[in-house]
Amino acid sequence: MKQLKEEDIQELITIALLMLLRSYAPYSHFQVGAALLGKSGMIYTGCNIENAAYAPSNCAERTAFFKGVSEGEQAFTAIAIVGGPDGMPKDYVTPCGVCRQVMAEFCDPEEFQVILATDRQHYEVCTLGELFPRGFGPGDLSKK
Repeated sequence: MKQLKEEDIQELITIALLMLLRSYAPYSHFQVGAALLGKSGMIYTGCNIENAAYAPSNCAERTAFFKGVSEGEQAFTAIAIVGGPDGMPKDYVTPCGVCRQVMAEFCDPEEFQVILATDRQHYEVCTLGELFPRGFGPGDLSKK
């Protein structure tokens, strides 16, 4: 696995923190921001967007992925995720199961890096495979 440069990690965390401010979470009050690095070098942003009916809500991570794919990118390197109650990150926030499944669609689980952060000084980097062991992906459909 190719490690991200420290300046890339810092940039992704900074952008994720900015996206946290754009979160629309009037029901849970749990705001999340994400910054997704495409293999092209482009960064796609996301925040969680809630809905009164709950089911139509969308997580920050999926928002970023869907923006990236809608812009023509289908290969990604890393994502930074920050979040917390009322937009105050106190603990690391991991992606939900649905977001992990979306990541598995577009990312190599052993290469894709997930940066969990509370601020620029406090973060942890892990792989999608560590967060989603034995996940189901496109390769599983071609197995006989």
